[in-house]
This record gives sequence, structure tokens and C-alpha cells, in this order.
Amino acid sequence: MTAYILKLLLLVPLVGGMAFAALWMWRKVQPGMALGQRERLVKLVDAVPLGATGRLAVVDFADKRLLVAVTRAGGVQLLSESMAPGAAGDA
Repeated sequence: MTAYILKLLLLVPLVGGMAFAALWMWRKVQPGMALGQRERLVKLVDAVPLGATGRLAVVDFADKRLLVAVTRAGGVQLLSESMAPGAAGDA
């Protein structure tokens, strides 16, 4: 009986520590987390709701600023396109 309790007192913290270490390592190796914050190619500048079913969104992509309409049904429609402020093409 003493050997059982001794094993229990040694193995329970060991298993708990291994579980904690595995979760910590998993969090560190997750995609996107291992390399830190990377620069995104698409940036959401602003979004304005249009009633209950849609919204207008301003998106920066490839030195362009896009105005898109997004509906709840999954539709995305480009409304306008212009050069983004601070783009390399500005002179």
C-alpha cells in the first residue's frame, strides 16, 4: 500500500507537468505564433454596417484602397478602387 501511494505521489505531478509542457509547446508552435506577428498583405481599414444584412468595408491591398460591399449571404462586390495613401507610386 505504501508503494502505491508513493508511486501516486510521484506520477501524478509528473503526468500533470508533462501535460502542461505539451500545451505550452503546442501554443508556441502554432501556425502564425512561431514566427511572431507577420506583415499582412490585406488590411481592413474601416467597416460600416448597412442595416442588418450588409456592410461597407475599406480594404488596403497591393498599394490600392478598395471599397467593397459585403452581404450576410456571402456576397462581396467591389464598388470603388483607388491608390492607397502613402503608396510607393505617389510622387
